[in-house]
Amino acid sequence: MHRQALRADLLMLLTAIIWGSAFIAQRLGMDSIGPFLYSGLRFTLASAVLLPLILFLERRVEHRKPEAFNPGLLLGGLIMGLALTVGMSLQQVGLLFTSVTNSGFITGLYVIIVPLLGLLLGHKTGLGIWMGAGLAVVGMFLLSVGENFQVASGDWLQLAGAFVWAAHVLLVGHFASRHDALQLALIQFAVCGLISLLLALAFEPIELGAILAALPAILYGGLLGVCVGFTLQVIAQKDAIPSHAAVILSMEALFAAMFGALLLDEALSLRGYFGCALMFAGMLLAQLWPRRLAA
Repeated sequence: MHRQALRADLLMLLTAIIWGSAFIAQRLGMDSIGPFLYSGLRFTLASAVLLPLILFLERRVEHRKPEAFNPGLLLGGLIMGLALTVGMSLQQVGLLFTSVTNSGFITGLYVIIVPLLGLLLGHKTGLGIWMGAGLAVVGMFLLSVGENFQVASGDWLQLAGAFVWAAHVLLVGHFASRHDALQLALIQFAVCGLISLLLALAFEPIELGAILAALPAILYGGLLGVCVGFTLQVIAQKDAIPSHAAVILSMEALFAAMFGALLLDEALSLRGYFGCALMFAGMLLAQLWPRRLAA
């Protein structure tokens, strides 16, 4: 059981690294096309890649008994897909009306919202989780928020999105333990891609030249950020506690800052490095405290 939990934690940490790097592609992609079109294209691409992979695995692994698209699986994928669409849309549109700095901090608040929502669902949350989440929130504040923090209109969208992302973490934890992880991932990708493309057709200009300009960001965001990142999340959360998952996945903000410094020459201040250290300490505290007490 401990080995499965460790595997889940490592997979979620890898997911946070991937999401942090994909945030660079997300920003660059929106320089050429709108937020709905970018989300629609990258989630559709991820669906197109994951579908043949699932079919291949089902044919190649003879002892595996693939789960049919039963009502429970379909419903779970649809609900996860709707939450994913709402969360992604709020984040993308909110970025048009606020800074990346504010967005990163406010979105990351789901790390503390998840255990709060978990209490309503009867989940037990230990002191280590609360302390770790608290350190992570303080760390994200120091990392992301400058001296002149103000509440812009987009900040409210990001705050609403934080609640949606928290709900998505809980939904993934619930359905991934009951159904095939890859099939769940495929359904949620397809739902998000379809709805996002419909929103793009309704509200955004669609030009081939702009899409080609954004193609590298679409490929990176779709193949790595979505297909690999979100699929790993679903697989990992089969064996993970939702509150643990929230703390580890919130490390996305830390890795986004690191990749920003490496790829976009965005230097961190001493305050930012201290924030990164607090986030890392929060992750370790949340993971090691309960096990130490249980030993």
